[in-house]
Order: sequence, then C-alpha cells, then structure tokens
Amino acid sequence: MRRVAVVSGGNRGIGLEICRQLGRRGLHVVLGSRDEVRGSAAAAALAEQGLSVEPRRLDVSDERSVEELARTLAAEHGGIDVVVNNAGIAMQGFDAEVARNTIDVNFFGPLRLTSELLPLVRPEGRIVMVTSGLGDRRSVSKPLQAQLGKADLTRDELVQLMRKFVSDVSAGRHTAEGWPSSAYAVSKIGLNALTGVLARELAGDGREILCNAACPGWVRTDMGGAHAPRSAEEGAETPVWLALLPSGGPQGGVFRDKAPARW
Repeated sequence: MRRVAVVSGGNRGIGLEICRQLGRRGLHVVLGSRDEVRGSAAAAALAEQGLSVEPRRLDVSDERSVEELARTLAAEHGGIDVVVNNAGIAMQGFDAEVARNTIDVNFFGPLRLTSELLPLVRPEGRIVMVTSGLGDRRSVSKPLQAQLGKADLTRDELVQLMRKFVSDVSAGRHTAEGWPSSAYAVSKIGLNALTGVLARELAGDGREILCNAACPGWVRTDMGGAHAPRSAEEGAETPVWLALLPSGGPQGGVFRDKAPARW
C-alpha cells in the first residue's frame, strides 16, 4: 500500500518543497492549499516531475474545510501515513486582530487539522509541526515558561493559555501578563507546546505514531524574504526527516538540522 502524506500550505515555499521531497521518496502527496488555483498549479508542476500529487483545498482556519478534507481522504484513501502542519501566517503590525488571526491559523490550525485527521493515521504514522526559532519559551515570563513547560500540560490548559494571550492583547495587558509583543512568536511557542501535548496523548494510542516539530531556519520564501540564508530545499530537510522517522524514533521533540533545538 502506497503511503499517503498530507501537507498543509503546500502550494509554495517550504511546503511545496516538502511535497516535492516526500513525493521523490515514493509517497503519494495530498497538497493542501487555501487557494485552489495556486494549489492545482503547484500540484501539476510536481506531477510533471513524475511525482504522485493531488491538490486539495484546505483552509486550516475553517473547520468545515478541515472536515471536508478528512471525509475525502477517508473515502478515497482509507487512511493516511503522514501529516505535515506547514500552513502559517506572519502578519504585519501587532494588535488584537493580528493576535487573534495569527493564533487561529498558526496554533489552532494545526490543532484542528491534526485532531480531525488523527483517526485516519495508520500505524507508525508521523505528525510534523513546522515551527520557528521564534518559538523559544524564553521570550515569555518565568511564570508562563513554567506553565507552558509543564511535563503534564494538558490540551485544555494549553488552549486556555493561547486564548488568554489573545484576550490579554485585546485588553492591553499582555506585557504586564508576561507575553512578548509578537503574535507569531507566541503562536510558535504554543505550537511547540502542542507537540509535546500530542506526543503524550499518543503514548497510549497503540499505533506508535510519532509527533515532532521542525524548525526549518530562516529560509528564502515569500515569508522569509529574499535575503534569508537558507534555500527551501535546506528548510524542508528536517520536516521531511521527521515525516520519515523509523520505528522507535524521537517523540515530542523540537528539532533543527535533524538535532534537538538548543532553545
């Protein structure tokens, strides 16, 4: 049975390169894209390279879009083997709207997609979160670091912390409450914590599914800019490595250049 990988935000940048590298390794890739036209064009370009790719509309901020994808995958593939949560945004400025939208896409988006697709993941499946070096917990206060780093942090507790950040920004008290003035950073801090939460939840699952996060580094993409030091190919290496981990691989970690992130 051919393995199936789902990649969100797969129509450009690091996501597109992840699709390419997974396809070259023999996986059938479901290229998720919020923009159907761009997603179809990206999938067609990969198919011209001889890769097995299908485009699917996927907006991780839209519960109905996520549910529709899950239904389609169940009907057409029966199950999946890899989920790469790559879709994300980096908005200009900082206010309540920026905080709300950024957390919704970068934190709740992966939570929605993973939760909806998890029943479809076959034994020894892999879940990958594409994070950032800005997700270093040291940018929040010591009390928040302690809460986010708890060994027994639950999904509900983490969700409440992310909602509290948005509420604190809206109320103008986020600095006093220990948060940085960067919604992107907080979203990735939350995503890293979510990786650990999901890993703990999966410990009793029985399917031996591994969940880890990958920091691709500063990459030359539309988001990273033209002056970033890394290519998309380099940025995709660690996410792809985590997507293809052998049995017994690491669980619940954050990795950069295929090694545990120092931060």
